[in-house]
Amino acid sequence: MSLSRGRLDTIPSANVAEGWTLSRVSHPSRLHGANGLRTGPDGRIYVAQVPGSSISAIDPDSGAVETICAIDGPVTAPDDLVFDEHGNMFITEVTLGKVSMLSADGAYRVVNGAMPVANPITMHEGRLIAGECRPDGRVMELDKDTGAERLILENAPMPNAFTVGPDGKLYMPMMAVNEIWRIDLQGGDHEVVAGDLGVPDSVKFDSKGRIVSTQVASGDVLRIDPQTGEREVLATVAPGLDNCTFVGDRLFVSSISGQVNEVLSDGTTKNLVPDGLQWPMGLALGEDGSLFIADGAYSYLVDPDGTRQTIGFLFYPGYPGFARGVAADGPGQWLTTNAGGQVMRWNLASQESEVVAEGFEVLFGVTRAQDGSAIFADGAAGRVLHATNGSVEELASGLDRPMGVAVSSGGKVFVSENRAGRVVSIKGGATETVIDGLREPQGIAIHADRLFILDVGDRSLVSAALDGSDRQTIASNLPVKAPPGVTPKILGGVGNLSGPMESFAGIAVAADGTIYVSGDAEGSVLSLAPVQ
Repeated sequence: MSLSRGRLDTIPSANVAEGWTLSRVSHPSRLHGANGLRTGPDGRIYVAQVPGSSISAIDPDSGAVETICAIDGPVTAPDDLVFDEHGNMFITEVTLGKVSMLSADGAYRVVNGAMPVANPITMHEGRLIAGECRPDGRVMELDKDTGAERLILENAPMPNAFTVGPDGKLYMPMMAVNEIWRIDLQGGDHEVVAGDLGVPDSVKFDSKGRIVSTQVASGDVLRIDPQTGEREVLATVAPGLDNCTFVGDRLFVSSISGQVNEVLSDGTTKNLVPDGLQWPMGLALGEDGSLFIADGAYSYLVDPDGTRQTIGFLFYPGYPGFARGVAADGPGQWLTTNAGGQVMRWNLASQESEVVAEGFEVLFGVTRAQDGSAIFADGAAGRVLHATNGSVEELASGLDRPMGVAVSSGGKVFVSENRAGRVVSIKGGATETVIDGLREPQGIAIHADRLFILDVGDRSLVSAALDGSDRQTIASNLPVKAPPGVTPKILGGVGNLSGPMESFAGIAVAADGTIYVSGDAEGSVLSLAPVQ
């Protein structure tokens, strides 16, 4: 079957074995998320995409997307961008703490490499201004050639996408205090322009000199009088709004999840780029057949009828952190691993989460043992651990990047060793190879005494008996990892919002034998069902 290629146009079409059918739970994402927005000299909308380490340009009329800087290009985790009068693009690389430049002819250089959580950036009369989105952030003017710093403001509470207003002052959304500030470019004391907002994360000005600001927590797009502070809601999209830009008098807003919308004068929105998934990562099925999708900053549930709902986001109360692995933990409750090195128990009804275990390096898969305890893989430390009643036991160590974990009906633990190219079973602290000769196994699952393995290095889904016999390839050329010849970047953390954002392609198997696969190369979830 031929699959639409989505955001990476070199992904091949998937093939499935006889007796299986392939379909899609979600469509491919056209962007790797959508963060900073800026209207370019050519009138197109330029979008910085942190998860994909890429920058794209979008035609505001047709929605056509062109990749300007690809995932394997020189830029890592771009969060915001701006152009100078010569068409050079200046970029903040948030996970590396850099401000860099792509010249009009495509040459790359680092302007300043010492700005932790570099995020907001703007240009005013040829002057480059950048900031750090952290609780004690700095806002500075940078020399475009040497990167030399001139401090404008220090101890700024998480400044995000800012701009210079018609009065020549710098207007800054301060996320940690839920306010918009302004300050003279020469420094001095700041003024509070507006407060008690929906967590503002961008500020731009319309043609009449009014502030337009996206609110990441509430999903509102606000218009604010900079003199009186009077405000009105132009539109409500969804929590996760990130930035905005004008094309003439037309207003466009980005969402972290990957959509771009035009805000119309009547308060409605027109979709320019549809919503999508940034990664996705861990998958799990609930008792009612609903599918949990862990997508880092977001988590979703897909009901048995195919309806997808957002159940959590980084700025939601009780969200268990940047979610990577997931396992069902009873009705309405889930175990997750996060990028902060924690295993969490998340109750959806109460919107509360609690720490099951913490203090680990880079966690990947998690599963629920028969006694309700959590078994999980610390890939960076090479360990598989068991957490119950507040204590943590090491089941195995010395593994080569363990990622996926699963437990059989008999209680035997299985784990994929990503770098060793094998799946092992664990008993009494010792490991035994079950399947070897794999390239880069990640997600694993067990159903009806069969072991299912997603080998992202080979882009295949493999099945075998629990003793490793009767090995079969169910699907190949799956849209996982990255296309041949493309080396994706491993992203570090973003301040206190996230630890290392390493990807993890998970799988889950439903009671009827349908297998769900994270198509992280194109930002989709696929399903493989046995022919009845």
